[in-house]
Amino acid sequence: MAQMAQTSPTSGPGAGATTGTRDRIVVAAARLLQRQGYVGTGIKQIAKDAQATLGSVYHFFPGGKEAVAVAAITYSGEEFATLLRESLNSVEDPGAAIEACVAELATGLRESGWIDGCPVTAAALETLGTESEIQRACAAALGGWERLVEEKLLGAGFDAADARELATTVISALEGAEVTAQVNRTEEPLRMVGRQMARLIGTYGNEGSRDAGAAAAGR
Repeated sequence: MAQMAQTSPTSGPGAGATTGTRDRIVVAAARLLQRQGYVGTGIKQIAKDAQATLGSVYHFFPGGKEAVAVAAITYSGEEFATLLRESLNSVEDPGAAIEACVAELATGLRESGWIDGCPVTAAALETLGTESEIQRACAAALGGWERLVEEKLLGAGFDAADARELATTVISALEGAEVTAQVNRTEEPLRMVGRQMARLIGTYGNEGSRDAGAAAAGR
């Protein structure tokens, strides 16, 4: 998604200059994919933006551009998962949490000048019809986001089947709305989807309350 933190994709004991170079390559690739897509991003540009040599890129990623892209997509997926998780945990009501997350995305997209879209979506669309590692990385990122929404809904007492379908609906709607917002250079598509997703989720809660009330009345 649009808003991504400038954090390192790897950390821990022993993370020194060499690891830092790999991190810079992954982050630079993620930013370029976000703004230019997979096809429009070259391995030389990744090296330049990462302040690394071309030899360093191939040292860490012998598979070349595709291998770098897979790492960048995985990183981007984790970045948005962090934002999504924090939004979902910030509000008890799942609908309100989704709307808050979408509002943050809309603001980030506008502040980027409508250029920082979702690198996962960009790479996925450009490699459709292939059984590539890029497609698998994109599928894993999308699936991870859906699971976070599903877990939030399950925690709110939603039926498992409803939670799964709603989670897919929410993430699919957000992805489409972000592209529409970029094309039209306005936050409204995202904000409208946020409101409608909150409303949709709320109807499930209302139906559950009505069913419970009807059952109690029939006793």
